[in-house]
Amino acid sequence: MNIKTLSTSRYNSTNSQIFSVEYLVVAGGGGGGGQIGAGGGAGGLRLGSFLLPVGQPTYTVTVGAGGSASGGLGVATNGSNSVFSTTTSTGGGRGGNDTNEAGASGGSGGGSGRSSPSAGNGNVNGYTPSEGNNGGMGTPGNNAAGGGGGAGASGGNASVGQAGVGGIGVLSDISGSSVYYAGGGGGGGWSGNSTAAAGGQGGGGAGIVSGTATSGTANTGGGGGGGGYPGTQGGAGGSGIVILKYLSSKSLIVGVGLTYTTVTTGNYKITKFTAGSDTITFT
Repeated sequence: MNIKTLSTSRYNSTNSQIFSVEYLVVAGGGGGGGQIGAGGGAGGLRLGSFLLPVGQPTYTVTVGAGGSASGGLGVATNGSNSVFSTTTSTGGGRGGNDTNEAGASGGSGGGSGRSSPSAGNGNVNGYTPSEGNNGGMGTPGNNAAGGGGGAGASGGNASVGQAGVGGIGVLSDISGSSVYYAGGGGGGGWSGNSTAAAGGQGGGGAGIVSGTATSGTANTGGGGGGGGYPGTQGGAGGSGIVILKYLSSKSLIVGVGLTYTTVTTGNYKITKFTAGSDTITFT
């Protein structure tokens, strides 16, 4: 996806009672599966802009937590949704493991474990444009699991001796720097039989063949990496993030339930919400 580059005119309006806000809303990534487990799907990613009336009482902001990982044949969990006003991004689907536990659907779908029947679907709520992609498939004969879907591409399927890679995320410059968000987790493998896979660019955790898989990176919505064999631990999903960009002449009143930072860059303020849930008011 092309990097979004914005001009001052985008934020101005001929009506002094409204102004434009650019947003990026990324949900929490799904947790990675345990034994020969699949990568978790990335949290859904939605970005755009809309006009807001001056003096609107409140807007809700929620930053979704990453899903928990599973150990052994336990079941991981999906990531949690992130919200700004009426825009909701869906938590990433958990990765499957080496049983009949399928990858779950979500913002992006979790991959299937070595013996899972199916991978999860992305963009489960049918948004246009899509907020994410499908997870990849694992195969029993290859002793390897699939990768979690990313916001920019589907998770990779396992092949002979190789687990599936996590799907790549999406590049955005809303923060003032070019950063990838919402990469899928890499699939896990079996030590001596197959190789684990890397997570997708955008905070996706790497799969492993022994030990504990890499968790998704905090505040990227990356999916957790898949575990190996025997009985190892998947990685947790990365927490989401909400970023708002607006004219520097505006200010925010932020509820105490949110963790955030604001910087001023030229004509704009950029506020990053990194945890919590509460309301905000523009003034």
